[in-house]
Amino acid sequence: MKAFLIDRYGKNTGRLGEMPSPIVGAHDVLIEVHASSVNVLDAKIRQGDFKLILPYSLPLVLGNDLAGVVVEVGAQVSRFKPGDEVYARAPETRIGTFAERIAVDENALARKPANLDMAHAASIPLVALTAWQVLVETAHLQPGQKVLIHAGSGGVGTLAIQLAKHLGAFVATTTSTANVEWVKALGADRVIDYTQQNFENVLHDYDVVLNSLGADVLEKSLKVLKRGGQLISISGPPTPQFAREQGLSWPLQQVMRLLSLGIRRKARKQGVRYAFVFMRADGAQLQPLTELIEAAIITPVIDRTFPLEHTAQALTYVEQGRARGKVVITLK
Repeated sequence: MKAFLIDRYGKNTGRLGEMPSPIVGAHDVLIEVHASSVNVLDAKIRQGDFKLILPYSLPLVLGNDLAGVVVEVGAQVSRFKPGDEVYARAPETRIGTFAERIAVDENALARKPANLDMAHAASIPLVALTAWQVLVETAHLQPGQKVLIHAGSGGVGTLAIQLAKHLGAFVATTTSTANVEWVKALGADRVIDYTQQNFENVLHDYDVVLNSLGADVLEKSLKVLKRGGQLISISGPPTPQFAREQGLSWPLQQVMRLLSLGIRRKARKQGVRYAFVFMRADGAQLQPLTELIEAAIITPVIDRTFPLEHTAQALTYVEQGRARGKVVITLK
């Protein structure tokens, strides 16, 4: 089968090549991939940023999101059958959605939203699950609370704004001048144009911050939170709790402890809780998101699409950080 793979880690690595078809285990579902989408995570994996946490074998087929059609099911699979249209974020230990086929554990899968085509469905899983696991599972966001979502025009930001509004929160976000009115249309109540204002000088007494940017923004975000607030980052630094949950070795747990020591100390000093969220695949968690999509409460946003043959260009485009919504890879 055709696939986009890397033979070594590096920023500009990757090639289109042939790989053997996946082996289907007892709990696996073999899917003909119709579309995938490119995430910042894919670029970071390609660069080797996660090789200590996720020790993949090379050559490695990249890609975390998929939408497609079931072609075969394992002996123990009960919820899916050939012909079903599905979507998923592939489990982190078995990625590889930039390919014509992939075998995925059935627990990571959900039926594709009926009102979406394959391209729009493929744009959803990783960013929607990230938003859910930050806002619902970790922050327990409540109606009337105030949340700051950084990078509101990005893949996670566009979904998180819509989800936070559905949950009844007051939503602030940061973006560039060109996207101010656009993110307001997504539901943002307060928009900070970072080219004109410093968010930490104008936002105060917030309950939750969702950070997807660098260390400087992370530290400044402490200033907008009230005591008892939550600073939740999906871009790091990882915490000792995350290391334990991942089952990492004791030395790696100590590395994570040191990496996050500074921000955890500053958060405690201000009476704020810091958490790192590394999203996980979860088909059951996609179900309520599917319902919100089918009810038109959450709408996916696609910036542009690329064919599988141009996956390298798609990754470069995402790395530039200018995409409005998601970038999709089409295979069918």
